[in-house]
Amino acid sequence: MAFVCVGFSAAMFAGMISAVGPAKAEIPYFEDAVSKGELPPMAARLPEHPNVIDFTAENKEIGKYGGDLVTIMGRSRDIRMAVVYGYARLIGYDENLNLQPDILESLDVNDTGNVFTLHLRKGHKWSDGEPFTAEDFRYFWEDVVNNDELFPVGPPRFLFVGDEPATFEILDEYTVRYSWSKPNPFFVTELAATRPPFIYRPAHYLKQFHAKYRDAAELDAIVKERGLRSWAVLHTDKDRPYRLENVERPSLEPWLIRTEEPSDRFIFERNPYYHRVDPDGNQLPYIDRMIFNISNAKLVPAKVGAGEVDLQSRILSLQDYTFLKQSEPQQNFKVNLWDVGYGAYAALYPNLTCSDPVWRKLLRDVKFRRALSLAINRTEINRVMFFGLAAPTNNTVLPKSPLFKQEYRDSYIEFDVKKANALLDEMGLTKRNGDGIRLMPDGRPLEIIVETMGENPEHDDMLELIGDSWKQIGVKLFVKGLQREVLRNRAYSGETIMSIFNGVDSGLATPGTVPAEFVPIQQDSLQWPKWGQYFQTNGEAGEAPDMPAAKELMDLYGKWANGNDAARKDAWQRILDINAENMFSIGLIGNVPQPVVVRNDLRNVPEKGIHSWEPGAFFGIYRPDTFWWDR
Repeated sequence: MAFVCVGFSAAMFAGMISAVGPAKAEIPYFEDAVSKGELPPMAARLPEHPNVIDFTAENKEIGKYGGDLVTIMGRSRDIRMAVVYGYARLIGYDENLNLQPDILESLDVNDTGNVFTLHLRKGHKWSDGEPFTAEDFRYFWEDVVNNDELFPVGPPRFLFVGDEPATFEILDEYTVRYSWSKPNPFFVTELAATRPPFIYRPAHYLKQFHAKYRDAAELDAIVKERGLRSWAVLHTDKDRPYRLENVERPSLEPWLIRTEEPSDRFIFERNPYYHRVDPDGNQLPYIDRMIFNISNAKLVPAKVGAGEVDLQSRILSLQDYTFLKQSEPQQNFKVNLWDVGYGAYAALYPNLTCSDPVWRKLLRDVKFRRALSLAINRTEINRVMFFGLAAPTNNTVLPKSPLFKQEYRDSYIEFDVKKANALLDEMGLTKRNGDGIRLMPDGRPLEIIVETMGENPEHDDMLELIGDSWKQIGVKLFVKGLQREVLRNRAYSGETIMSIFNGVDSGLATPGTVPAEFVPIQQDSLQWPKWGQYFQTNGEAGEAPDMPAAKELMDLYGKWANGNDAARKDAWQRILDINAENMFSIGLIGNVPQPVVVRNDLRNVPEKGIHSWEPGAFFGIYRPDTFWWDR
């Protein structure tokens, strides 16, 4: 979303504080610990100025404490969704996708966008009761990302402008500053990201595993006892804020992991020092525990229909809607349909940096990519799989984006077998084998293996339909299911020819959104992973972009990064123009609503919302810490 150069002033926050009433009684979940003196009372656990959630603006009602909330994940590593759903960020998006201070009390950004002053909340504490201060930011900057053993490649890229790293300063115990000589348009949006950068660390906890702060002999004994290679591996093992593998690590999240792997049931319990309160001064979250049950993805719809969850969207698809609606009366839940933020529900990604030279030449010919797109019957996919509720689309920004143009969505998506065949003939692919399959320049049959991540059965169903229509242009399609990590590694190494995955996350992009998914700067972009790797490693790995359109995209990215608001909008539009003209990815279908199953007595969950990874964090911007049970 938009990069907002706004100073969130303490005066603004003071206005919010005045509306907060006296807190109610102690949270029942903690009453016993407070009475025994094991935990301070609520007032002593909160920051001096907690983050007061505006229930009026978000159409919420004051809730009650207590209860568990159960949801299902398809694999144990997806417990990281607790960080996503919890959405505790230094700066975060609200329901209207405006940026607001969250963990921070305020953020000051100068007029030129190169100096950022972060003001912490005085009295804010980690989940173990230790103070959260500027020292936690210093530790991250000096002792983690600028330590060669912990971060051999140095700090994350968003902390650089070009080759210039941030200048980090501590102004006082609760104020830190990051600055560069030129504007950094990435900084604020990165802080608000669905996967947070965690530019702070619990220094008081992690120092015991750091060579700079622990006696060498003691640290070496711990390393040997655990059978690890070095203290750096130990430190990294203890410091996994997103993966949630260390139940002892202090956190600022609303719920804290309390279950160690391996397990098929992970319990998260409320953080006694959480920094948000409701308008009456009651500490959030309302719900005591989040429970993530792990199940085979194929069984999830049936388990949801049997009433085994309280809130579920993950792994569900529109194909499950009819079945789930039939289960509503018996299971005391409602199935809502949310809009999605993906640029397309699914897209094909031809790997322009694949290693096979013959395939590389074919895939880089825009006629080939356009022909493949024209030979996809998207109307059939919509009718057969999505009840006609979806829409054919390219993989681009959504109509709700201020950058949207209809031609971006409609470019080369009509079903036109005659035109597709003509394009392939123009390329010289006129020879066919006995089965009618065209022959590649080296004589091999034109058989495309499309690799999937095996997580969405609908992708396989779409590919079956696409395979039928591609036969009409002499192209044979094979499907190869892989695990996500395996597919990505194959794409990075150039083995993958084509893959299918979700469309771009940034369907709601504004001129201030980083255009990362539309330019070759990310290794994870399956259409040009080696170009992205080259950018991310400063040329030490991967390949430099060598197609004219890709080079222009990189030039435009530089103009976006260094330009003013008008220049950024101009750069974005040209970037989208080039993507639409070149079909670097081939969008299939869009506007596919996301089923969201909500237990009837779970309150403050919106009936309509945007189900989006970035921005949105799925449920995150709707603040699950405000959900409560009306029982």
